Amino acid sequence: MARVRRYRWLPRSVRVVFWEQVRRGLAAKPAARAAGLSPNTGVRLFRQAGGVIGNAPRRAGPVRLSLAEREEIACLRAAGHGVRAIGRALGRPASTVSRELSRNTGSSGYRASSAQHAAEQRAKRPKVAKLAADAELRDAVRAGLARKWSPRQISARLVLDFPDRPEMRVSHETIYQSLYVQGRGALRRELAAALRTGRALRMPRRQAQARRARSGGRIRDMANISQRPAEAADRAVPGHWEGDLILGKNNTSAIGTLVERQTRFVMLLHLPHGRDAATVAAAMTEAIQTLPPLLVRSLTWDQGTEMAHHKKIALDTGLQIYFCDPHSPWQRGRNENTNGLLRQYFPKGTDLSRHTTDDLARVAAELNGRPRQTLDWHTPAETLARLLSHQQTPRVATTP
Repeated sequence: MARVRRYRWLPRSVRVVFWEQVRRGLAAKPAARAAGLSPNTGVRLFRQAGGVIGNAPRRAGPVRLSLAEREEIACLRAAGHGVRAIGRALGRPASTVSRELSRNTGSSGYRASSAQHAAEQRAKRPKVAKLAADAELRDAVRAGLARKWSPRQISARLVLDFPDRPEMRVSHETIYQSLYVQGRGALRRELAAALRTGRALRMPRRQAQARRARSGGRIRDMANISQRPAEAADRAVPGHWEGDLILGKNNTSAIGTLVERQTRFVMLLHLPHGRDAATVAAAMTEAIQTLPPLLVRSLTWDQGTEMAHHKKIALDTGLQIYFCDPHSPWQRGRNENTNGLLRQYFPKGTDLSRHTTDDLARVAAELNGRPRQTLDWHTPAETLARLLSHQQTPRVATTP
């Protein structure tokens, strides 16, 4: 096993300056120079922390309550003051006082000495990582990662799947730290490849680079997105879709993507023989004709020439087709997000024509089985099934 250098000889003040620069958005090497370190040392410090900035030291400050403050809380509480009044007296947020009381109020009330002892015990390090100590919880997290769920999706879904078991709770930040931070590796490091980014190191958020404008001629007789009904924009009514192509190596292969705006349900178009307008129209018509009428209202696409036969698609399916403004991918925000998720399965620079219809069906099923925050952590498949069952439930007529 390779020996890891911990750089304990670096003064805390130097490490604090380095991480403050990283928090401001600098990369590891410029941050190291600002702290008076060599660039290579900065890179090693960053990797040692797994890229998780929250594990980095901060400047000392009055973060934790002192014993004197706890004694004052006990006195004010005994005098009948509320958390807001106590917070004003201490110069602390009311939430800090509320947490302190909820953590340390026992059968005999709040006692400052007991609260101080409990806080000191909680602050002791090192501590056993939660996922390392609970095999069942760790297996549940591993299963979610194996299905390519994000740590945030896993965390929220555990609440739904185990509503009566508070021990089966873990924050998404804890999962990230178990993946990335040395010494907390309760999860196998290889599972980091299951994340959307596929990185083995957590990286700071950087400004996204502008996408290259697509070339191609103007489509005839197209309806602009400004003509799309308001019901499509607010997602109040199902049946409004967004679509696009993801391209493979040298732009010679493609897969069509369709996302329903209300339920986030995904359909993939198999295009093994090219992405010309006729091929796309045939594949889209076949896919749309499998849907119930409730889900066939409109489609929003960009101005790519693969949609030159949009009138034929509309005639064959009854789908109203609208086109985004040039260079405006945010007008198909749901589809853009889905295409980013699909790159986990279909990386850039690969030949997409080698994927079969069964491959696309499997990927679509996996995406539709992911819990989504916008759906209150239910999955698109669950949301669509609930929507269709509600529409099919017969209504009983009532008589006055």
